[in-house]
Amino acid sequence: MQDALGALGDPVRRAIIRELADCPDWSRACGTFDLGVSKATRSHHFTVLRHAGLLEQRDVGARRLNRLRREEFDAAFPGLLTLVLTERPPAPTYRCP
Repeated sequence: MQDALGALGDPVRRAIIRELADCPDWSRACGTFDLGVSKATRSHHFTVLRHAGLLEQRDVGARRLNRLRREEFDAAFPGLLTLVLTERPPAPTYRCP
């Protein structure tokens, strides 16, 4: 449970999960996500999600493709992934110059 909550506690990782939920299995490579973070940070986020059991990855040539493990995760933590997928991302905060 701690790994799952830790993985889902980060807004970048929740964004990855939401994007994967809208795609067929094995259709998205890690490099296709526009996350606004460095390549190393992106890799870290995918590693955390994989270790928490939220996604599965496989290498196809030079690409690493992803699959959301929705059924498996829902069996372990019913309703948790649904909350993440229905969450509205926070609105940008306006800052005065």
